[in-house]
Amino acid sequence: MRGIAVFVSGGGSNCENIIRYFSRSDKARVRLVVSSRADAFALVRAERLGVPHVVLTRESLADEQNTMSLLRQYSIDFIALAGFLLMVPKYLSDAFKGNIVNIHPALLPKYGGRGMYGRHVHEAVKANGERETGITIHHVSEVCDGGAIVFQASVCLADADTPETIALKVHQLEMEHYPRVIESLLE
Repeated sequence: MRGIAVFVSGGGSNCENIIRYFSRSDKARVRLVVSSRADAFALVRAERLGVPHVVLTRESLADEQNTMSLLRQYSIDFIALAGFLLMVPKYLSDAFKGNIVNIHPALLPKYGGRGMYGRHVHEAVKANGERETGITIHHVSEVCDGGAIVFQASVCLADADTPETIALKVHQLEMEHYPRVIESLLE
């Protein structure tokens, strides 16, 4: 059975969705939640669902030996970023090449790169009058939002949409597709 680690920085609704999805799987389990912030609500979600969790700050994530040892301890062979706001160190993207993915709340290559996350993306989409937006699931590389695209799904936007309604539409796509795409990559 494959071991998944979910890397987070915030609320963790995608993290919880992934944990619940794989709790019914005979292929994989979420064995570890890694947060870049000690106050991330994702840690509460992991605790409630009985999943071990740790905090790895930017400084501790830079410690290759310690991080890789931690991932081996939990038999992790796949990493899913779900709102993880730190750049993944090159050693980690190299070690998990083909087995580390991220979900981005826009249709890359549009609205990607540093500073383009969460509401910043949805505000930019609205400000530019886009008629559609969506999600991109991509492999992680040393380039921010630059890894090969695995999957995209889109949603139409209306003139009346606000950054908040755009966020809701995108979040529905994330919840529907991210666990299934992860599962397909595990096969």
